[in-house]
Amino acid sequence: MLSNPRRIRKVIKSMPTIEGAGVHIKRAFGFHQVPELDPFLLFDEFHSVNRMEYESGFPRHPHRGIETITYIIEGGIRHEDSLGNKGVIEAGDVQWMTAGSGIVHQEMSEGDEKGHLWGFQLWANLPALHKMMKPRYQEIKSSKIPELLMEKGLKVRIICGDVNGVEGPVKEIVTDPEYLDVTVPPEEKFSHITPPGYTAFAYVIEGKGHFDEGRELCAFEIEGGRYLDPAEHCAIGPEYLVLYGDGDSIEVTAGDKGVRFLLISGKPIGEPVAWYGPIVMNTQEELRTAFEEYRKNIFIKS
Repeated sequence: MLSNPRRIRKVIKSMPTIEGAGVHIKRAFGFHQVPELDPFLLFDEFHSVNRMEYESGFPRHPHRGIETITYIIEGGIRHEDSLGNKGVIEAGDVQWMTAGSGIVHQEMSEGDEKGHLWGFQLWANLPALHKMMKPRYQEIKSSKIPELLMEKGLKVRIICGDVNGVEGPVKEIVTDPEYLDVTVPPEEKFSHITPPGYTAFAYVIEGKGHFDEGRELCAFEIEGGRYLDPAEHCAIGPEYLVLYGDGDSIEVTAGDKGVRFLLISGKPIGEPVAWYGPIVMNTQEELRTAFEEYRKNIFIKS
């Protein structure tokens, strides 16, 4: 038994929306969930086999005060920015961009040879002390992300954080996050320690699983209704996000076809949030300053 296992606080169904120049995405959380998921601001899944749903991409736009984390499963994202960085994030790759004082960039989606595009973007807030830090990228190729093979066929890709002494390549992030891609074989169990007081959530990619240790909960409040599936004994499937309450660990038991999910946690900031579009600051005055600087072409500080 885990010493203080986290219980499910809420299950959220990701909802379809359109962003950028017409990119079809599914959003699990965003503006209205702040500060419930502090330090995280937004989580989107883009998953399509239709090029018309993603090729328009995200033309040039500014960011300040946040980090954007992009993880690709299929296809790729071609990017370039005001600091001279450019490249392509491909299947299995991660881009952890710290916008800090300001970046203007664009991201253009590209499908694979079959036209498939699948990935995720997470926005994480920065505390006031670091909002105007020097921008930086940590762009990690798939081959540099450790994949830990555990007992009974469990598999964990460690993007950021530590599992059994194996550390992910993304480091020195101020909110001390963890970002894992976890695959659990049919009816097997995955247990993991999480720091008490940190925000933690899981987002299901494939299969179904039970995300509460004792499976006591069979109905979860979700936005727009309730999640209730007695026939599946409350197993949670793709496009659902599980937000945990506090505790020191999580336990997930896979259904009869296994389950794959992203497990993400981070240290809450606990500061005021002033947010408009791609810029997140602490006050409305800071927001006005940022957009005024963008209009005057003095947004970039380094």
